[in-house]
Amino acid sequence: MGKAHFGLIGLGVMGENLVLNAERNGFSSVVYNRTYAKTQEFLAGRGAGKDIIGAETLPEFVAALERPRRILVMVKAGQPVDDMISTLSPLLEEGDLLIDGGNSLYTDTERRVAQLESQRFGFIGMGVSGGAKGALEGPSMMPGGTRAAYDAIESLLTAMAAKVSDGACVTYIGPGGAGHFVKTVHNGIEYGIEQILAEAYDLMKRVAGMDGTAMADVLDGWNQLEELSSFLVEITEVCLRTRDPEDGGDLVEKIVDAAGQKGTGLWTVISALEMGVPVPTIYAALNARVLSSLRSERIAAESILPAARPAQLPTRSFDLGDPASGMAPLRDATILACIASYAQGMALLQEASTLHDYKLNFPEIGRIWKGGCIIRARLLQRIQDAYNANAGLPNLMVDPWFAEQINRRLPALRQVVAGAALAGIPVPCLSSSLDYISSYGTGRLPQNLVQAMRDCFGSHTYERVDRAGSFHTEWL
Repeated sequence: MGKAHFGLIGLGVMGENLVLNAERNGFSSVVYNRTYAKTQEFLAGRGAGKDIIGAETLPEFVAALERPRRILVMVKAGQPVDDMISTLSPLLEEGDLLIDGGNSLYTDTERRVAQLESQRFGFIGMGVSGGAKGALEGPSMMPGGTRAAYDAIESLLTAMAAKVSDGACVTYIGPGGAGHFVKTVHNGIEYGIEQILAEAYDLMKRVAGMDGTAMADVLDGWNQLEELSSFLVEITEVCLRTRDPEDGGDLVEKIVDAAGQKGTGLWTVISALEMGVPVPTIYAALNARVLSSLRSERIAAESILPAARPAQLPTRSFDLGDPASGMAPLRDATILACIASYAQGMALLQEASTLHDYKLNFPEIGRIWKGGCIIRARLLQRIQDAYNANAGLPNLMVDPWFAEQINRRLPALRQVVAGAALAGIPVPCLSSSLDYISSYGTGRLPQNLVQAMRDCFGSHTYERVDRAGSFHTEWL
């Protein structure tokens, strides 16, 4: 074949699937991997018979690409990306374009955009969501960088992206690290929803005494609802239905209760703290993963802190609802916690957009998350509608549709959190979501006393509700 349209560096699962996606959509490709044996294995296997060639060296790889070159880099975030850029840069020519498709820290992407644009190369930091299957069949993609760099690859990305009724699940996100920041927040929301569903599972198991099949049946019903229909609910049902091939029991019960994380949830929380945006549901989800990793300590503490353990609960010790009718209280609590996770993520995006002048298009973000990505859900249409109706919406929860959901379902969330607390069952995301909603909807919080204490011990001053200005009192 002639010069290839598209180049890929890094033949991990995501890289392989993305290049197969590009080739299927009419873009001939050249691939490079640090170990050439991996390249050969791919070309003899999944890449056989495709319009894809392999390169043994980077100079050979670069020479095989048509100009301007479009190169997708799928290597581990951090120093490996910088090392690859340093190695590739001397081989590139003006107008060539690099795309970092990994989960990079957005501030690293800001630096790389400035560095490469100064050398008259293009650089795109692009979040890719959808996992291995999405990468192959059509992911949601969040590219950031200069508009000119995006325009150079728009046709490629549009062809590769998942499709929904109102278009391809890709759009220009904004300058600098905007694309990677939006992907980071996407993952933070994902952390929240995964933990919310885990807490619902725990309550169904411990309180209602349900097995995997019974819980999966409830999830199947939830997935028919506009408010909960989503990829994550769908795969939760699949996990709960899956049997251990050795003994036929629920496979999920054989899995060690220590969850991993790859950093994006942490970055979401750190960014929120730095920007002064409350994200308690997302933080609780991250903290739950960290706590779960202390498994040996938790096992040892179980005998030392018996009061912390849930009592032996009789079935239906508090009301989660009837499984035959969808367990309404637990369903409503889950809906509101998911709304809180989305609301916190969108609020963080709003602050970042202002702080970094990203000029994020929130209806478009809602639109491209409707297909391909891990948090894809019918609820995203409502999020898209909310920001179309009010571009300056301060928080998703005050949109009329979302406010009605909260006002109607909040008693159920209170009931479930209170019942779990009395039973000794930790529900960090459900309880944090309740606190978030209750705090956001309260006109006067007790931080007036905090301000008084700060002024008392440190002369930090305070403001008054009855007159303007800054005040200090000699409290002692």
